Amino acid sequence: MDRVQLVLLGLPILLFCSDVVTLFAPLPPATPQTDNQSRTGPNAFQPGDPSAADASAQAEPQVDGPGSGTTVDLKFCASCSYRGTAMTMKRMLETSFPGIHVVLENYPPPFPKRALSKAVPILQVGAMATLMAGDQIFPRFGMVPPPWYYSLRANRFGTMASIWLFGNFAQSFLQSSGAFEVYCNGQLVFSKLSEQRFPSELELQQLIGNRIPDSHDTTDNNIPDSQDTIDNSIPDSQDTIDTNIPDSQVEENLEKDLALDVEL
Repeated sequence: MDRVQLVLLGLPILLFCSDVVTLFAPLPPATPQTDNQSRTGPNAFQPGDPSAADASAQAEPQVDGPGSGTTVDLKFCASCSYRGTAMTMKRMLETSFPGIHVVLENYPPPFPKRALSKAVPILQVGAMATLMAGDQIFPRFGMVPPPWYYSLRANRFGTMASIWLFGNFAQSFLQSSGAFEVYCNGQLVFSKLSEQRFPSELELQQLIGNRIPDSHDTTDNNIPDSQDTIDNSIPDSQDTIDTNIPDSQVEENLEKDLALDVEL
C-alpha cells in the first residue's frame, strides 16, 4: 500500500483507539485542597483587595425569594442541539422565581442505542480495512473476494468517504434521545418524549409556579388584605352618614323652636 492509503487507514484507527482509551480510562482522583492552600493560592484575595467583596457576593447563593429551596432539573438531549433552549428556560425560571436552583443535565439514550453507537466506529474501521487490504484478508479465511469488493475498490476513496460519513451520521443518531424532561423537586412536570413538543415559557412558568408553595401564599395573602380594606371602608362611610343625620334633625328642631317663640 502507498503512503496515501496508509494515512487514510491509519487515521480512523487512531481516532478509534483514542475513543476506546477515553471510554475505559478511569477518572483522575480529585486532589483535596486544604484551607491553607485555598488561602495562599495564586487566586486568593488579599484582605485589602476591593474586589474580594464583589467576588464573595457573587459566590454566595441567592437564598431569598419565592423559589428558594426548589430544585428544577432540565434533562435534555445534548447531541440534538437543545442546549440553547435549556439555557433560555433556565434564565426565565431564575428571573421569574428568584432563589430557584436550575440544573442542566444530559438525558442519555437507552442502553441498546448507546451500545450500538460504540460499535459503529468498529464497523467503520473494519469496513475500511477490508476495502484497503481485502486481497490479503479474504484468502486468510479461505474465501474468494466477492464481485462487489472489486466494484467498491475501483472507487476506494469515494467508498471510504461514504463509509466515514454514514458511520458518523449513524453514531449521532444513536446517541440522540430527543428528550427535554423537566423535573421539579424530583417529580416529572413536563416530558417531551410523551408530549412530542417543547413547553412554552408561559406554560413552564405556570407548571413550576404550581409546585412552589411560596407563590400560592403570596397570592392568597393579597386577597384578604384587599377585602379587609373594602370592609373597613364601608363601616366608616356608614358611620359618617349615621353621625350626620342626628345633626340635621337637631338643627330642624332648633329652627321650629325659634319659630314658635317668635309667634308667641
